[in-house]
Amino acid sequence: MRILSGSLLALLGLFGFLPILGFWMIPVGLLILSYDIATIRRLRRRLEVWWRRRQKKTSGNNA
Repeated sequence: MRILSGSLLALLGLFGFLPILGFWMIPVGLLILSYDIATIRRLRRRLEVWWRRRQKKTSGNNA
């Protein structure tokens, strides 16, 4: 069920220019898919690591 809902969100997110659908559906769909698909899970983990390093770097410069 997660694979179906994640796939639908990501696919329908491609039609984000339409009034009801939105581009926000693509990352949400990929997030849901990352629980079941290892390739997407690795990409999500890399994004998390990059984001934390970026936050750490910017908070260190402001202090």
